[in-house]
Amino acid sequence: MGTIEQRVETQGRAGVVAASSLLEVDDLHVQFLTSRGIVRAVEGLSFHIDPGEVVAIVGESGSGKSVSALSIMRLLPRLTGRIPKGRVMFDGRNLLDLTDEQMREIRGRDISMIFQEPMTSLNPILTIGLQITEPLRIHLGMSESEARERAIELLGLVGIPDPARRLEQYPHQFSGGMRQRVMIAIGLACNPKLIIADEPTTALDVTIQAQILELMKELSRKLNIALIVITHNLGVVARYADRVIVMYASRLVEEGDADDVFHRPRHPYSMGLLRSVPRLDRPRGAKLETIEGLPPNAASPPPGCRFAPRCPYKLAICETEPALVRTDTGGLSRCHRHAEIAEGKLTWAAAEAGSARVEMKSGAPLLSVRNLTKHFEVRGGFRGASGTVRAVQDVSFEIYPGETLGLVGESGCGKTTVGRLILKLEEPTGGDIAFEGLDLATATAGDMKAMRRKIQVIFQDPYSSLNPRMTVGQIIGEPLHVYKLVPGRKQEQDRVAQLLEQVGLRPEMATRYPHQLSGGQRQRVGIARALAMEPSFIVCDEAVSALDVSIQGQIINLLEDLQRRLGLAYLFIAHDLAVVRHISMRVVVMYFGRVMEVADRDAIYSDPLHPYTRVLLDAAPIPDPTVEKGREPRLIKGELPSHLSPPSGCVFNTRCPMASDECRRVVPPLEEKRPGHFAACIKV
Repeated sequence: MGTIEQRVETQGRAGVVAASSLLEVDDLHVQFLTSRGIVRAVEGLSFHIDPGEVVAIVGESGSGKSVSALSIMRLLPRLTGRIPKGRVMFDGRNLLDLTDEQMREIRGRDISMIFQEPMTSLNPILTIGLQITEPLRIHLGMSESEARERAIELLGLVGIPDPARRLEQYPHQFSGGMRQRVMIAIGLACNPKLIIADEPTTALDVTIQAQILELMKELSRKLNIALIVITHNLGVVARYADRVIVMYASRLVEEGDADDVFHRPRHPYSMGLLRSVPRLDRPRGAKLETIEGLPPNAASPPPGCRFAPRCPYKLAICETEPALVRTDTGGLSRCHRHAEIAEGKLTWAAAEAGSARVEMKSGAPLLSVRNLTKHFEVRGGFRGASGTVRAVQDVSFEIYPGETLGLVGESGCGKTTVGRLILKLEEPTGGDIAFEGLDLATATAGDMKAMRRKIQVIFQDPYSSLNPRMTVGQIIGEPLHVYKLVPGRKQEQDRVAQLLEQVGLRPEMATRYPHQLSGGQRQRVGIARALAMEPSFIVCDEAVSALDVSIQGQIINLLEDLQRRLGLAYLFIAHDLAVVRHISMRVVVMYFGRVMEVADRDAIYSDPLHPYTRVLLDAAPIPDPTVEKGREPRLIKGELPSHLSPPSGCVFNTRCPMASDECRRVVPPLEEKRPGHFAACIKV
C-alpha cells in the first residue's frame, strides 16, 4: 500500500471526484426482533458518498443514524438484527453478500469506524502500540519492525508528541482527546478508502473537538478519504460537511448540499432542528424555538408522514406517506409541502416571547463562595504515581435570588467539583460557602437537613440518577414522604401529579419506570424530583448535554419558565457555550481549577478579556456554513497539563499564545478590569 506520503502522490489533489461513487446504499431496511415485536430501525435508506467527500448524517436519537453505520460495517447483533432488503455497494461489491471472512478483510483495511467513546473501544490491557500495529500485521502483512515504524508515523500524523515513547503506554495514560487521536490513527493505519465516525467528538471539550475535527477534515482532503460523520451537533456539520443527510423515525427526510440544507431547508423537521439550536452569533431571544412532542415508537410508527404529529404544517394529505422527491435546490425532501416551503409560504412559527426574565435582586446574595479550595491526595496507584491534585484553587463568586450563573471550562477544570462542594457531597480543603447567610462548613445536622430542602441538583445522566426499581411516582414522592411535606398518601399522589404537569408530563406517567421513558422525559422527572422539595437554588450539572437538540431546547425553556414562576436560582454547569449564553445572566470561566474570567453574559461573549475565553469562543462552531467558511478556528495548542505537576505562574501559560516569562512566574489575581468584568491575566 505504501506510505501515507506515497499515497497522496498517487491520488492527487483533494477534492477530485471519482467517476463513480465509492459507497452506494440502496433501499436499506434494518429490523430488530424484540419481545415487543419488530422494530424497524431503518427503512428505505438510500445515499452515496464519493472519494474525499464529507457527508454528515443528523437526526434525533432513535432516527437510525448509528444503525445505518453498523449495517454498512456488518456489525449488527446476529441474533436480533437483520437486513431484509437493500444493497450496500462498496467499490463495486455488495457488502451484504460477502462472507464473514471476506468482510473481515474489508473491515479495518478499506473501511474504518471511529466510535463515540474511545475508552470503551480501546483494549485497556494492551499498549497503544500493540493496538495500532495489529491491523498492520493482519491486513498488510507487515513485520513487527515495519509495523512499529508505521505506528510511529501514524501517531505523529495525528499530532501526538513523542510517538515512539507513547507507543509503550496504555489507554488510561492518555487524555480523552489523545485517546480519540489514537482511534483515528488506528482508523488510518491501513490506508482506508472510507471512515465512518459515529459521534467522534461528543465526549470531548470544544477545544479538543476543534482539534480532532480539523485533523479529520485535513486528512480526508489530503488522502482523498471519504468520511461519514454521524452527529447531532449542527455546528460541527456546518463547519465540516459537504453534504447533509437528515433522518427522522428510521427514514431519510432530507438530503442536500450543506449550504442548501442550512439556508434553504425543504422539510419542516430540518427547519425545526435548525431553529432549536442556540447560537453564539445571535442575540439571545426570549425563548428557544423547539419541536414539541417526541419521535414515534419505531415498533409502531404512525401512518403517513412520521413527522406529522409534531409538524405545524400538517394537512389531511399528510396521512399518506410522502415520496422522497427532488426539490428546487437539487436536494431531496420527503414532504408533501416542499414546494410551498420553497415559495416562502410556510415559515416556522416563532416561539412565544414569554414574560421577562427574573431580574437579579439587590441585597444579600443567596449563595456566596469565597476562596473555595479542594485538594485530593493521590497515593500509590499505577506505577507509583502520587501527589496532590489541586482540583479547585481559590474560587469565589456569588449567586443572587432568581439568577442563573453559568460555569464553563474544559473537562478537569474543576467545575463539577465546585458543584459537589456546594452540595456538600465533598468537603472543601479551604474557603467558605454560605447559603442564605448560613456558613455550611459549621452548620449543624439540623441546619443541613433544612438546607437540603432548599438546595437541589439535576444530574447530567437522568437514567443513572433514577432508581430503576421505582416508578416515576415513587421517585418523585419519596422526598415528600421523607420530609413529611404532605399529610397523607392521597395528598402525595396529588402533589406528584401536579409536579409532573409542572414539568410537562402527563400524570399517568407516574406508574411508569425510568426505562419506559425517553431521555427528555427522564430529565423532566429529575427536574420534578428536585422541585418536590420546593428549593430556592438548583445545581444543574450538564443537565442538557446528553439530550438531542430539540429535547434540549424543551428542557432549557422549561428551566427558564420555572425560574420565572418560582424565582429559582441556578448554577448552570456546562461545556456548550451557546447554551450557557442563552440561559445564564453571568458567566464564570474556569481553567485547571482556577477562575479565569467573570462577567455579564453579553460582555463575556462580545468582548472577552482572557486569552482562554477567546480560544473557547473561537473553537465553538456556529451552525451556519457561510459563517464558518469566513472564520478561522483558533485552535488551542497542546493538552491540559498534569494535575500532579501543575505549571508555575499562570496555569494557562503552557497553552497561551500571549504567554511571557512573567506569566510563568506570577500567579495573576482575579481583578476587576472593567466595571463588573473580572479577569485573571497580567496581559489585560
